[in-house]
Amino acid sequence: MYEYIIGKIVVLTPTYLVLDNNGIGYYLHITLHTYGQLHAGMEEKLYIHQHIREDAHILFGFKDEKEREVFRLLLSVSGIGANTARMILSALNPDELTQAIASEQVSLLQGIKGIGAKTAQRLVVELKDKISRALPQNFPLTNNTFVDEALSALVMLGFPKQQVEKALRDIIRQHPQLSVEELVKMALKVL
Repeated sequence: MYEYIIGKIVVLTPTYLVLDNNGIGYYLHITLHTYGQLHAGMEEKLYIHQHIREDAHILFGFKDEKEREVFRLLLSVSGIGANTARMILSALNPDELTQAIASEQVSLLQGIKGIGAKTAQRLVVELKDKISRALPQNFPLTNNTFVDEALSALVMLGFPKQQVEKALRDIIRQHPQLSVEELVKMALKVL
């Protein structure tokens, strides 16, 4: 299993690239999200997912670990293969996708080529809990100082951080413009 490969990009297209590492050219399938962050001729570090089928060993490359983790979560959904997962991550970046799944935006997911109503619903049902567990950094509005202060205050009061994050996430989703005091008061009611 490969973790990452560092090398010079010798060929770069929207769907694949060739990464030269010590004279070996690795053919890596990529998403449009990763493509937008790369430049031909530059040395880059790409995180790898090796997909093994009966007839092929395929390498997928990602600019960051979060995108690779979301790709692997997509593969865990029945009916989603590697090419469909790549198509999904080409249509939505990892943050947009995790937010769409967390907020159950089935219509947004259906807008992706090759994703029908049943598949979009299956994505939400099968991944909603996995995303919150596997990607705790997917806490919305983490740059919001009110949320940070409320989180800090509640953790100092002795509540478990994960439980507080979940409560604040739910509150912010329903009431995005609350002050620190209002956030803490509402969170104390549900904790």
